[in-house]
Amino acid sequence: MDRKVVIIPTYNEKENISAIIEKVLSLDGEYHVLVIDDGSPDGTEAIVKGLMEQYRGKVSLIERGRKLGLGTAYITGFKWALENGYDFVFEMDADFSHNPDDLPKLHAAAKECGGIAVGSRYCHGVSVVDWPMSRIMMSYFASTYVRKVLGIKVFDCTAGFVCYSRAVLETIDLDAVQMKGYGFQIEMKYSTYALGFKISEVPIIFVNRQLGTSKMSSGIFGEAFWGVLKLKFRKIKPRVK
Repeated sequence: MDRKVVIIPTYNEKENISAIIEKVLSLDGEYHVLVIDDGSPDGTEAIVKGLMEQYRGKVSLIERGRKLGLGTAYITGFKWALENGYDFVFEMDADFSHNPDDLPKLHAAAKECGGIAVGSRYCHGVSVVDWPMSRIMMSYFASTYVRKVLGIKVFDCTAGFVCYSRAVLETIDLDAVQMKGYGFQIEMKYSTYALGFKISEVPIIFVNRQLGTSKMSSGIFGEAFWGVLKLKFRKIKPRVK
């Protein structure tokens, strides 16, 4: 059986973290969870530590002490997953905007294509619930912009619900990834594409968080806009093994 781990970055997610972890662990196929917490003052870490005791060997925690950015959290998680022998590595939000029931579909798609599978909000129209129209338009046209500039045939370039095969994460030079916020998702997909791996899009329904506070900001979008232009002129090289 493939070894699978779901990476969940957190900052003040006490309302959601216990339920999301227990839901992931309840799925058939044995999914493990790695939480990467950036010093949540609300007690998120303590909740995760309690679950680590309850589900020994299935829940892990990396404590980073302060906010260091989404991209660096995932890079830390990817390296940990490779060191610990996982075959497939997932990115997922803690707030149930990504439905854990979609994880098996992403796993199957990534295994079939040998690259990555993206939980896509836009490959079959627009599948977003409870977002204001302004945010939908910003997200949708951000992905359109990325496709046009980089020539990558992915409808949801900014998606944060992704399954990576081990082969992809072993090939990408994770230390060379430059974007830290919203643009991180774009850079990882473009790196996957530039290094010759296939990208499969799996339609999902994205639901806006019900509990807790969104971490999105205009600065995150700014980094992505200028970062895409820089990506166009960068040579993506594989990791030197």
